[in-house]
Amino acid sequence: MSARHAAGSVLPVLVTGASGMLGRAVATAILARGHAVRTFQRGAADLPGAVDERGSLTDPAAVARAVEGCTAVVHLAAKVDVTGPEAEYRAVNVEGTRTLLAAARAAGVRRFVMVSSPSVAHVGSSIVGEPAGPADPARARGPYARTKAAAELAALAADTPEMRVLAVRPHIVWGPGDTQLVARVVDRARRGRLPLLGGGTALIDTTYVDNAADALVAALQAPADAWGGSYVVTNGEPRPVRDLLAGMCRAAGVPVPARSVPPGVARVAGAAIERVWAVRPQWGEPPMTRFVAEQMSTAHWFDQRRTREALRWAPAVTLDEGFARLAAHLAPAAAAPAPTSPEGRV
Repeated sequence: MSARHAAGSVLPVLVTGASGMLGRAVATAILARGHAVRTFQRGAADLPGAVDERGSLTDPAAVARAVEGCTAVVHLAAKVDVTGPEAEYRAVNVEGTRTLLAAARAAGVRRFVMVSSPSVAHVGSSIVGEPAGPADPARARGPYARTKAAAELAALAADTPEMRVLAVRPHIVWGPGDTQLVARVVDRARRGRLPLLGGGTALIDTTYVDNAADALVAALQAPADAWGGSYVVTNGEPRPVRDLLAGMCRAAGVPVPARSVPPGVARVAGAAIERVWAVRPQWGEPPMTRFVAEQMSTAHWFDQRRTREALRWAPAVTLDEGFARLAAHLAPAAAAPAPTSPEGRV
């Protein structure tokens, strides 16, 4: 994974986006294997044992400093919001990735793992037991998916014998400390605003965070014939959306969603909400978008045989064990008394 200077010091692996749940887990896993780690993100990663570099992918000088002297890169940093101008996504996800690729090549990086998303090949219809399809910037749904698709293609085009590149697409990563999925699910369920679309029957794969991190570390050490390809990573345990949401809600001690909304209604509502939020971005995160409606109402689960063979990896944590770990992590918060207003009302 990492090389050594003549003096014997270990060259670091650069992990971008290490302040996020998955990035932090990846950096921690690499450190646990005895390798040096440098992190790069806008804020502090505060990861014991790692060298923390701060900066933006939109700053070529900062990117060049971050990658200097590194032997490998795991690139997780991205703009992942569900709304916002597409130009902002493109500046970070596409142009930022190109900047990092160029800097890595100039710095002599040997291995580059591009962390992508299955959404780059999702065009709105169900995915049932399929392998990783080709990234499709023209048809991917939403600015995040479109720009990640373009970034993945740029990364794979940079694969050469001198700098090997592959793309890993972890699917719906969750676990303790998750502020993207788990926190949103718990918050909306607590407020009674988490409907099931179509009864929550769509079958979906997800990935427990430790499994996703281990897959990305395995990718750094992938055999020669794996480079240049794209691989979807999941737990390989597809379940109905209602069961996945219920597992997260029970772990947090909040009501399990029971109200169902027709998928078509949710998609129409998502489109209308997007139009309103386009002129009122200050209102924060929208309650529904077309992309979210599609993700919650269409099946998307994947054949994992090619991924596990190529990466020499298999998940170690089952979904049920993951829910148990999530419950243990959330137990202190669930046991705490509910906050009160200044007048003492809950």
